[in-house]
Amino acid sequence: MQLSNKFTFTRIVFAPIFFLLYFLPVWTGKFAFASICIIIPCLIFAEFTDYLDGHYARKHNEVSDFGKLFDPFADVILHLTTFVCFIKSYNPEISYTPIAVLLFIMLREFSQNFLRMVAAKKGVAIAARKGGKFKTVMYIVSEFYALLLETFIRTDNIPACFNTLKIISVVLFIICVICSYASFIDYLVHFGKVLKDN
Repeated sequence: MQLSNKFTFTRIVFAPIFFLLYFLPVWTGKFAFASICIIIPCLIFAEFTDYLDGHYARKHNEVSDFGKLFDPFADVILHLTTFVCFIKSYNPEISYTPIAVLLFIMLREFSQNFLRMVAAKKGVAIAARKGGKFKTVMYIVSEFYALLLETFIRTDNIPACFNTLKIISVVLFIICVICSYASFIDYLVHFGKVLKDN
């Protein structure tokens, strides 16, 4: 496996690890502080691999049609996993994103992957466009913001304005939905023709 694809694969491996470490304290009522100390640096590294795979693909001339499919697939696996986690908190009364937001994002991502598969079958590799990249940035901002709020909960260091901060989290995830569908429309405009011949 090429080095760039190894970095991409890291995100797929990390997704279930993040899920287990996030929910272990929820399930057991223990290890709240330890879990947050582990998942924060792990998530930072996992997201950083998105830069590393592109960097080394260009540096080692490893840019390929497979990589153009594998990279967004790994992104989807990681981001949907983290979004699922943020529906719940260590505090059972708290949620950082509505389940409807997760549903709409899942529908968008599955539709986007279907478009990529149809295009790949016809020999067209759909690379990331600017709208898709901005959407990914919003995903990352939202997940780290939610993780910051969860850190307050798990370290028992809740600020007085926490309810306001939680509303901001919901707003960020709603912006993610808007960005995701705006970018999907952009992909349809530029690559939707691959669907017309079927």
